[in-house]
Amino acid sequence: QVQLVESGGGSVQAGGSLRLSCAPRIFTYRVGWFRQAPGKEREFVAVISRTASRTAYGDSVKGRFTISGDNSLNMVCLQMNGLKPEDTAVYYCAAGTAIRGGYNIKDFNYWGQGTQVTVSS
Repeated sequence: QVQLVESGGGSVQAGGSLRLSCAPRIFTYRVGWFRQAPGKEREFVAVISRTASRTAYGDSVKGRFTISGDNSLNMVCLQMNGLKPEDTAVYYCAAGTAIRGGYNIKDFNYWGQGTQVTVSS
């Protein structure tokens, strides 16, 4: 049973924008986005807490990406502006159902199927 429904992604030229969406079908305390490029480890991108009161970003996307969501985290979006070729990766939505946790991979126990983002130079 799919717990996280992702949409968005695709191909864009450098400098362009894309928007990813994630609709958790479970109660969650935080929703995060991670990405994984070929041959690399999965990397933290952004996280938003329940009530949308707190957000955090990976250093490589600060100032370019924005995570947003409603208070109940029924829908979470990742707006990606100023895309660079190095942003090319499979992006995963993840949900953390434990009340305590941050943005480490181990703090997320449900994962989406991933969506490809390709940025050409």
